[in-house]
Amino acid sequence: MNWFTAIVLYVAIWWLALFLVLPWGVRVPDKAEPGMATSAPERPRIWLKMAITSGLSTVLWLIAYAIIMSDLVTLRPPPGSP
Repeated sequence: MNWFTAIVLYVAIWWLALFLVLPWGVRVPDKAEPGMATSAPERPRIWLKMAITSGLSTVLWLIAYAIIMSDLVTLRPPPGSP
């Protein structure tokens, strides 16, 4: 895996993890302020969710990197195939 592929894989994992983490701890206010959506969360805590996403993505990327580099999963044809 070259450095460009590694970065693209990390970014893809990071965005997937972000969409998994975003709903955690969302609380909708009882009474919405004028001009705000009724589904807008009280305290979105985006920076905390981004930090959790980065940590989770790093762990998942390291697992994916280990699997790819160990050749447990490969897209190359088996030896001796036409």
